[in-house]
Amino acid sequence: MSFANMLNKLSGQPESYEKKAMYKFGRTLGAGTYGIVREAESQDGKKVAVKIILKKNVRGNEGMVYDELEMLQKLQHPHIVSFVDWFESKDKFYIVTQLATGGELFDRICDYGKFTEKDASQTIRQVLDAVNYLHKKNIVHRDLKPENLLYLTRAADSQLVLADFGIAKMLESPSEQLTSMAGSFGYAAPEVMLKKGHGKAVDMWSLGVITYTLLCGYSPFRSENLTDLIEECRAGRIIFHERYWKGVSQDAKDFILTLLDPNPSKRVTSEEALKHVWLTGTTASDLDLLPEIRAYIARARLRRGIEIVKLANRIEALKIHEEEVDEGEEDIPSPMNIGDSNDGDAAAPAAAGGDSSPDGTRKKRSLSKIARGAIFREVVLAKVREVKENEEREKVEREAREKAAHA
Repeated sequence: MSFANMLNKLSGQPESYEKKAMYKFGRTLGAGTYGIVREAESQDGKKVAVKIILKKNVRGNEGMVYDELEMLQKLQHPHIVSFVDWFESKDKFYIVTQLATGGELFDRICDYGKFTEKDASQTIRQVLDAVNYLHKKNIVHRDLKPENLLYLTRAADSQLVLADFGIAKMLESPSEQLTSMAGSFGYAAPEVMLKKGHGKAVDMWSLGVITYTLLCGYSPFRSENLTDLIEECRAGRIIFHERYWKGVSQDAKDFILTLLDPNPSKRVTSEEALKHVWLTGTTASDLDLLPEIRAYIARARLRRGIEIVKLANRIEALKIHEEEVDEGEEDIPSPMNIGDSNDGDAAAPAAAGGDSSPDGTRKKRSLSKIARGAIFREVVLAKVREVKENEEREKVEREAREKAAHA
């Protein structure tokens, strides 16, 4: 046993923790519900992505991490991000995968000089190839969305890969029905939102939303609250507005309609979808879709920007009276600033209201008791809103189930 291994064992670290020394951690690539993703370099100089999951965030549900690990190790497909390694520490799981540096689907498209319907059909074909591979293995991804579709490199002919298998499930049998809520707002199938039980068909619905959005620059379902979104998806009224769809082929619309059928048993399967004529590209038009896609990206960024500004303004409004930190008084961490640590662990937030002076020292400030009280009220109100929204969602789901039972 090496000296490093002995130290790890003495400090209570798991055996696999020694692998951490094989990677030099770099910048943070993204953050999710359970942890962060960081770039790293292995000993042989290869760049990889490391998903770092805080164990406290999955306490009681560690099985989902082991499921993801087991699943990733079984997958070998040119359009699915490949597994490299995994290890753990006392308080974190580390999943090492192939690093995709070519950017997300929509961001990458915006870098092109031109993006046509024909390009869109070939892009969707790559995603569908990956989905069909999963479905043949009885795996449901459950979180298909543009952010999880990445290009491996910046090269023009780079492969597109499907990433993030955090909520993917391996079915015990092809007909098994899953019941847990899973997916992302705007991409989740109606049967998921209604908790009716779901299977492979949910991936086909998500692919339909992606295809629609790719071709016109906006989503087929535009409701901003869950109640209306459920109704919109259940109704299944897909509108192809003349202004944005006049240059798009009928085959593209037919392909989308086979995917966005509210009834999962009538929805096209991955195998059937691959046979659709639109995916050959022969009937797709050469209309440049880029202006609409750029407009979609701009709108999405604007929405995110508005939310950030609103939050920042609310925090500023709460900083009514700032005062110097009394000796022994703790700093209040700010949710707005998150830094990177040097060893790949999640970093501590910077102090709220803190500002660095030229010599690098941080001037500590805290919020007054009045402001703290205001923040407390803000948190309580947010919790009340959340409870009310949950009650409303449950009521809608109950009514929808009753309606479906009597239909």
